[in-house]
Amino acid sequence: MAWTATGVVRETRMLRSLHLEGVGPADQLDLKLGERLNVLTGDNGLGKSFVLEVAWWALTGTWTDRPVLPQQGREESARISVEAEPGTKLHQFERKYDRVAQQWRDPFGRDMGRGVTNSPSGVAVASWVRGLVPVLHIRTNGACSVFDPYRNSSRVGSAPYRPLSAPSLDPHPYLFEERQLWDGLAHEGRPVCNGLVQDWVTWQLEAADGDETHPFQLLCHVLEQLSHPEETMKPGKPVRLYLDDVRKFPTIELPYGTVPIVHASAGMKRVLALSYLIAWSWSEHVQASRLIGWQPSDRIVVLMEEPETHLHPKWQRHIVPALLGVLSGLAPSMRPQVLLTTHSPLVLASMEPHFKPARDKLFVFELDGGDVSVRELPWAKRGDAIGWLTSPVFGLEQARSIEAERAIEAAEALMRGETGSLPEGLRDEEEIHRELVRLLPDQDRFWPRWIVRRERAGA
Repeated sequence: MAWTATGVVRETRMLRSLHLEGVGPADQLDLKLGERLNVLTGDNGLGKSFVLEVAWWALTGTWTDRPVLPQQGREESARISVEAEPGTKLHQFERKYDRVAQQWRDPFGRDMGRGVTNSPSGVAVASWVRGLVPVLHIRTNGACSVFDPYRNSSRVGSAPYRPLSAPSLDPHPYLFEERQLWDGLAHEGRPVCNGLVQDWVTWQLEAADGDETHPFQLLCHVLEQLSHPEETMKPGKPVRLYLDDVRKFPTIELPYGTVPIVHASAGMKRVLALSYLIAWSWSEHVQASRLIGWQPSDRIVVLMEEPETHLHPKWQRHIVPALLGVLSGLAPSMRPQVLLTTHSPLVLASMEPHFKPARDKLFVFELDGGDVSVRELPWAKRGDAIGWLTSPVFGLEQARSIEAERAIEAAEALMRGETGSLPEGLRDEEEIHRELVRLLPDQDRFWPRWIVRRERAGA
């Protein structure tokens, strides 16, 4: 199902690589990104979300909060280098930190097209804006950011030879706190987003005539795709809930009944918010393209922290393949690029039928002593969540409790004759056996090995 007219915008800005020196947890970081899906894994605090923030800056020229800072003592040498599709000079840049301005130098090089009067050429500005793509940044705390080059880069002028008004080339993305996404966002005193609650109800009433191109139809489609098949969320009849709030609130129909969205579970609220964010941002992009007479973009970039947040395991293994399908279906020639962080082995297991090594990449952030590094892992199927937990991605010796892992490692050391390395409380066979009996279920796969060893020893 496509939600825009055919046609493409050329020279679009999709990330191909990020190179960081002296900024962030790692002294140096290099990422050669895949054109479709990029999965960032690793321990907490090693810079995964930091990379998403830098990617947002590289694509939009702004920060969602304050700029990231160089490492102490590296203010003069720190740099960020970016390469974006298609690799022309315009799409490669390196920026250093300006200590006086306390800011990184402009990633867009917005002196393009300026003459001695320092006023931008309308043609150059239009070309610059059309080389950008819509970007969504979704965080675990419910906040999100939206950059639409057609809405955020400049204002539309009236003269045909000057499609964008000068001199402002500064983008102003929409930065939502969680409540603003639900209740609406204003910029400079004007509403720029009505919010999930009002838009949902308004769209639902407007779309009663069955208009297949209406944003409500897109919302229903996205919501159906992102919902788990066993608990598909379908819009119900809006209802008023409160004495002190005259609004009607959307509802969702679930197998066990109809629930107002404000009473939905945390996991369902995250899926609801994501569905609305995609439907609203893409509908607004299509509407903006019609108003200014340009074709909608054929690219979109989504930066997402931990899509598994609040989700039951059966939803965790559904969400990423569904998200890729939704984004690819926004337009006939749509090619999305997704950068996401995850701590979920089920998210990775869910990608096994869908991961394309020619277009997708898997990265692991690691701590070696006091040094943070990032490496690309060759894609390999692990079979199940346990296989992923004990893979180099997560690095667990056993997919068990710490106590059970400790007891099994002691038992294996004893079987190898390495008795000198046994820990306190597990110094002999009987101590180990008692701990195994306490911790392992009767059907555990380790028992046959241990029982055979005990029988051979005459225990």
